[in-house]
Amino acid sequence: MHWSGWPLERLLILFVGAAYILIGVQVTMSHYRQQFHHKAMLAPVIASPLFVISGVALAFSRSGLLLGIFTVLMWIGVVAGMGGLYYHLHGVGVRVGGFAGRNFLVGPPVVMPVVFTAMAALGLIAVYWG
Repeated sequence: MHWSGWPLERLLILFVGAAYILIGVQVTMSHYRQQFHHKAMLAPVIASPLFVISGVALAFSRSGLLLGIFTVLMWIGVVAGMGGLYYHLHGVGVRVGGFAGRNFLVGPPVVMPVVFTAMAALGLIAVYWG
C-alpha cells in the first residue's frame, strides 16, 4: 500500500474513522455503567460503529455514495455531540452543589461530548476541504 500518495483529506477521514473505534468503546462503557437510563445515551453508542465503517470504507474507496453517507453521519455526530454536551452539563448541574468543581469530577464527563463533536467536525473539515 502506498501511503505517500494519499492526500491529507483521505488520511484525515481514515483517522476519524479509526478514532471513533476508541471513542465508541469509551462511550459504550460509560453509558453501560449508567445503565442507559436516558434513551439519548444510545445515540453515540449506535452512531460510533457507523462512523467507523463509513470512514474506513470511504478512505479506501472514494465513491460518491460513501462520501454522501459519511458527510451526513458527521453532521449527525456534530448534532449528537452538542446534545450530549447539554445532557452532560445538565447532569453536573442537578447534582448536590450544582456546578461546583467536585461535581465536574464525579458527574458526567463534560469533555467526552466535546471530543465526539470535535472528531465529527474534523471529518467534515476533511470532506469540505477536498
